[in-house]
Amino acid sequence: MGLREKILTKSLYVFHLSSGSCNNCDIEIIDCLTPRYDLERFGIVLVGSIKHADVLLCTGSANRLTIPRIKAVYEQMPKPAFVAVFGACGCSRGLFKDSYATDKPLDEIIPVDLYIPGCPPRPEAVIAAFAKLIEKVNAKKKIK
Repeated sequence: MGLREKILTKSLYVFHLSSGSCNNCDIEIIDCLTPRYDLERFGIVLVGSIKHADVLLCTGSANRLTIPRIKAVYEQMPKPAFVAVFGACGCSRGLFKDSYATDKPLDEIIPVDLYIPGCPPRPEAVIAAFAKLIEKVNAKKKIK
């Protein structure tokens, strides 16, 4: 087992990408990191560079201007890469579904591993979703 696999089984480094959100989801992500919910106890840490990330956490509905940037950020991620979509707008374009600015949902732009629905999702839902993602990561490790 290489160094990357050892690090990945212990913690998930998450890079947050806002692709046109209203910032309610962004506020809930910060709420998940406070001492009340403390996502870091599961080893989930926000990182400032996509090149250090294991998980790309996307918020907001992708509009025409952000689609090329989302693809570019995803391509820069080290593999294995996991993508989590946060909020109703990211999962299904939410109230922007019929907007001229949004062409397609995020899962048609990049491969998505985890959906966290809600407007905005509650921190308890975020914790449950990341627990499932950790199980998925560990299951992929056993296959290899």
